[in-house]
Amino acid sequence: MSTSKIGYAQTHPVFGNREANLEKVKSIVTSNTDADLLVFPELGTSGYEYATRSEIARVAEPLKDGVTSRLLLELAKTHDTILIIGYPELHEDEIYNSAMLVEPDGTIHNYRKLHLFSREQNLFDPGDAEPPVIETRIGCIGMMICFDWVFPETARLLGLKGAQLIAHPSNLVLQYCQKAMYARSVENRVFSITCNRIGTEKSSDRSLTFTGASQILSPKGEVLCNAPSDEEHVAIVEVNLTDADNKWITPENSIFEDRRIDHYGRLLKELDVKNNL
Repeated sequence: MSTSKIGYAQTHPVFGNREANLEKVKSIVTSNTDADLLVFPELGTSGYEYATRSEIARVAEPLKDGVTSRLLLELAKTHDTILIIGYPELHEDEIYNSAMLVEPDGTIHNYRKLHLFSREQNLFDPGDAEPPVIETRIGCIGMMICFDWVFPETARLLGLKGAQLIAHPSNLVLQYCQKAMYARSVENRVFSITCNRIGTEKSSDRSLTFTGASQILSPKGEVLCNAPSDEEHVAIVEVNLTDADNKWITPENSIFEDRRIDHYGRLLKELDVKNNL
């Protein structure tokens, strides 16, 4: 059974300076050539605390033939590494909070964040497709972004689609996610990489401090490595992603086979939460 070296690169993106941020990505990738997979933060190319849609539009770029995808294609091929990074995606008149996955063979995949956090709803268009699971040479990688964590349906969908690993680029400011990802890994029996960022960014009326503490969890919720809350940090661990194919909690209990989906119908309906209908 083969193993893979998977990791995160917790960074401090420079607000509005794509050139500097991509130079750091290049430095990290070229310094960690043993990695089979490296995950970078959400909006790792641009920084986060934009005030207006027109402001974020100035640093947005297309998936294909964008500055970021061109660089990542070169790095992935040269160093034989799968790379994932969050970026503001420009698509016609729309702007998405997206993450790209670039494979060494030149294949590019994309995910547009479904669940927009706070003011992101004024800056970005909501994602228009379910999160993907990508079959790569090291295994099946599912993608979600930051605030997607608070909706367990996102990770469950990825688990049901065969993800062995959930890649989770993030810009976390709340204190809950790292603990919650324990549940997301355990309840779906998958590896997870939450790659957060550090630092503080200010706009005209608020300041956000990002919580760092990136981590890699096993399908049993074991913390395989984690980062400090206030320092840049790169970590790589060796795992066997096929461990995530075992969905049995006990010899008698499978997390997927034991689901009582005949009683989950309300999950597929628009509920009136206020009236508990």
